[in-house]
Amino acid sequence: MITISLRPVGRNWGTISFASTLYLCPILDLLLAAIPAKLQAELRLGLQEALVNAAKHGNNLDPGKKVIVRFSLIDNQYWWVISDQGCGFETKSSDLDCETDPTDYLPPDESENGRGMSILHQIFDQVEWNKKGTELRLCKQLQSRRKLSLRR
Repeated sequence: MITISLRPVGRNWGTISFASTLYLCPILDLLLAAIPAKLQAELRLGLQEALVNAAKHGNNLDPGKKVIVRFSLIDNQYWWVISDQGCGFETKSSDLDCETDPTDYLPPDESENGRGMSILHQIFDQVEWNKKGTELRLCKQLQSRRKLSLRR
């Protein structure tokens, strides 16, 4: 079941919540509906990685646990806040940067799955986790339009 509330307008936040699943096509379609076409493929990949991490690693694909996504457009920035109901993971800091091995927190037999973290850092301008490791904040900055010069 997918629950949707409030489409983002101005500084309002929309929310989508769904039971943990890897069937993410309808959720991704909803999250990308208002995104410019030229950004959709790249953002689809990044959001899919983030949602898979929340459902699979956070909630262990438990259908009784939800993934909650809040999203908004604020001052030329698209924001997504993805929360799971899992136990979290040790982030070592509130923000894993590109210098950090994104697989450090995973058990050795699952370290291959950490590639998604690297993808997030390549696609989004800001990637931040809360200290508990249950909430991910993603930001994509839109290119600002150049102001027209009034000089001749």
